[in-house]
Amino acid sequence: MRVARSRTPYVLIAPAVIAMLGFLVYPMGSVIYYSLQHYDVTQPWDNGFAGLGNFRVLLFEDPLFWQSLGFSVKWVVVEVVLQLLFGLALALIVNETFIGRAISRALVFSPWAVSGVLTTGIWILLYNPSTGIFRYLADIGVGGYDTAPLADPSTVFAAAVVAELWRGVPFFAILLLADLQTVSGELYEAASVDGASRIRRFVHITLPHLKDAIILSTLLRAVWEFNNVDLLYTLTGGGPAHQTTTLPLYVAAKAVQSHDFGYGSALTTAAFLVLTFFSIAYLRLSKFGARS
Repeated sequence: MRVARSRTPYVLIAPAVIAMLGFLVYPMGSVIYYSLQHYDVTQPWDNGFAGLGNFRVLLFEDPLFWQSLGFSVKWVVVEVVLQLLFGLALALIVNETFIGRAISRALVFSPWAVSGVLTTGIWILLYNPSTGIFRYLADIGVGGYDTAPLADPSTVFAAAVVAELWRGVPFFAILLLADLQTVSGELYEAASVDGASRIRRFVHITLPHLKDAIILSTLLRAVWEFNNVDLLYTLTGGGPAHQTTTLPLYVAAKAVQSHDFGYGSALTTAAFLVLTFFSIAYLRLSKFGARS
């Protein structure tokens, strides 16, 4: 009886362990294995062990790798910072008491429920020079009828940023609002009695309380934006001229479209290492979970 009882916890966690091995450990191991191989289905005669050859090409002979990595970093920084600022502002607004607050919260959070592909469809229609918002602006004398922000290298980044902001801001608003509602009202009342202004209450009460929520949400959103595929792929396809090609889009182009699975796996491994290093460094530098 005692032996059976001691085995019970292992039996109960066995399904979860098997699922992790099947859906996490095995795929990661396969990617690492193929990153050390020449594995191109269009050139099977060259397939075989490559060692670190794919990584040598990646680091020293492939300018598109560095271009896509640089754009990924730029995309993540701009998106996360703007989404955090707008999300925090919205959370502070809908946390106040006013008539129609429930409807306002629903409107603020609704874009988060829209899929990336559907979001892209909405913004493609808005950016369309024939039927979109720029057509109506041209009708009133603002801009021209040939304005196509997704086809112009000087405007495509800003256009993609705005589209992703519309979908990403509610994520921060939801998380930060949930944390704002746990702040004790007595703290604000005591600060008001002591003569603290709204700005001082925000700096000395609200922000310290939101510290961990901000750190965690920015980290999660940074990883998600780094791996962003659906919106950019359907909105710009990585163009024009690779101007909006992130590293995951480059992986898709190499592995899925060009069928070079060995080099695509090496790119994926490089992306995994970049994200792992960033996550560890960010958590350590931000002192996540530490109390002052």
